[in-house]
Amino acid sequence: GLSLERSTNSTASRARLCEREEEVMACFETACVIAQVYLQELEKNTHSRSIKGSNVTYSEFELSYFLEAALQSAYVTHLKKGNIVKGMRSLRDILRTVETRATQTFKMVRGVEKGKVGFLSASEDCYWSPLSDPLPEFMNKEDQSYISNLLCRRPELYTEEKRGAFSCALLGSDASFVCVCVCVCAQANRDAVISRAPEQQDDRAVSLRDASAVYDLLSITLGRRGQYVMLAECLERAMKFAFDEFHLWYQLALSMVACGKSAYAVSVLKECAKLRPTDPTIPLLAAKVCIGSLHWLEEGEHFAKMVIDLGEDAGESLAKGYLALGLTYSLQATDATLKGTQDKFNKKALQTLERARDLAPEDHQIILYLSLQLALVRQIPDAIEHLQEALQLCKDDMNSLHLLALLFSAQKHYQHALDVINMAVVEYPESFSLLFTKVKLEWIHKGPEEALVTCRHMLQMWQMVYNVLQHSDSDKGSSATETPVIKKHNGLHLTLPDAHDNDSGSQRASSLAASRLEQAMSEITMQSSAMKQGPMQLWTALEQIWLQAAELFMEQQHLKEAGFCIQEAASLFPTSHAVLYMRGRLAEMKGNLEEARQLYDEALTVNPAGVEIMHSL
Repeated sequence: GLSLERSTNSTASRARLCEREEEVMACFETACVIAQVYLQELEKNTHSRSIKGSNVTYSEFELSYFLEAALQSAYVTHLKKGNIVKGMRSLRDILRTVETRATQTFKMVRGVEKGKVGFLSASEDCYWSPLSDPLPEFMNKEDQSYISNLLCRRPELYTEEKRGAFSCALLGSDASFVCVCVCVCAQANRDAVISRAPEQQDDRAVSLRDASAVYDLLSITLGRRGQYVMLAECLERAMKFAFDEFHLWYQLALSMVACGKSAYAVSVLKECAKLRPTDPTIPLLAAKVCIGSLHWLEEGEHFAKMVIDLGEDAGESLAKGYLALGLTYSLQATDATLKGTQDKFNKKALQTLERARDLAPEDHQIILYLSLQLALVRQIPDAIEHLQEALQLCKDDMNSLHLLALLFSAQKHYQHALDVINMAVVEYPESFSLLFTKVKLEWIHKGPEEALVTCRHMLQMWQMVYNVLQHSDSDKGSSATETPVIKKHNGLHLTLPDAHDNDSGSQRASSLAASRLEQAMSEITMQSSAMKQGPMQLWTALEQIWLQAAELFMEQQHLKEAGFCIQEAASLFPTSHAVLYMRGRLAEMKGNLEEARQLYDEALTVNPAGVEIMHSL
């Protein structure tokens, strides 16, 4: 086959060339079958010799050049010609044969190649399982030549019940590649060379290279399906040969961030920072996780200062480092209970954010946070001036438009605020944060009746978003269950105050603890219910909508309708302190003061820092 493939063909006719190509493929296919039969017979002979006590050398299980060429020439030639179906079939046939010690490493590398072929040439629409035929339109792209293989001896295949994941019939192409990659990862871990001995340095480098290729492919595959929990588990098993290997450590850190294991991610990022102390993006990511997910402000401050300490070596990340430091100071001011401490942190936050703006005057996000900090210290005109500058750089930024509306409302310019909010809602119709602000403004400026109309619109919008999510999850199959439930607090102060923190828009440590406590309690009480499918953030938004509608009905003295709304919210989160507080308010309006006091006590138990609850109590 190799001789025919390399022979000169300048004088041959087109018909003769086609015949020669068929002869080449017939030789390659036959050689592949013979090689597999030979290796299986070799395995049987060496196994019987080992039972009798004979010594078996490792060299007997190494593939020679011609054996390896015989195994892979057929599918490689098919793939080079663009015959994806024939190439994948040939590769699947190899992976389906009963494994021998000589083909273990070969199968691991070919499994990776199978996944790469799938990513480069196949999609979900053109996938076919090993036990079915490919789509006709996909077959039309193949060469229609027929290769006759008359060998009566075939290699042994795995039986139907013992077939490995390399050949199982799955729902989609990604799922097939996931299965292959997981098997290959297990083999890579089993055969990994982890010794630090100098004489095994080359073997260790090869082992690490092969494993890295497998885990990179697995990261892409699982990332496409949102299965970050499985990815993190697989990458954890790779840590045994990841000593001083930054790439694997960083992949693990990113997977931990994606699956919501934030504390673990910060620990891994610390190790990454030790391996690359001059890379500013690592402490920046750690600072982001500390500030956003964990509310570890002191740790976030430490990571931000690591970026700043790099100075000019940090490049464009230096401004982001000052931004992260300014945010930690701002949040520390929000958490502080003494006026002097608040003023100190607010001053440091303002100075740091101004320094960030000086370093990156064209960064609209930095200007946005600077104007936000000015708003927090009640310098509203200066905040509006900076915000207009940010909007000139990015005219349709949702957070900038949202903050501008809030600043107008702080100046009692409610109609201007409504105009800005309506403009933002047109651009971002599915943003519940904008819609909640619109409800508040309409309530103050136009009355509760107008605000209730927006609440009804929000319920319709919620149903639409939920249906879309359910449809996309059903398309992904079981992968939807792998996506973790994460409550995201994007934009810090800019997000709507959490339904579990009605007292302020900031994420105080106490309110975060209360939110996590009640979420755990609510999940315990609803374990038998299959209703809450999808992100927890979506169900929290629905709870907020019902409670907002209840508040508007109470404003109109429609207590019966308010009770129905509170009942709907309680069916979602029965132990939510926001639900308990609203039930207490309703009982107080009905004159049931003892019941109201009891409900306020329960709400305060869940959220001890609830100022409104204390006031009502």
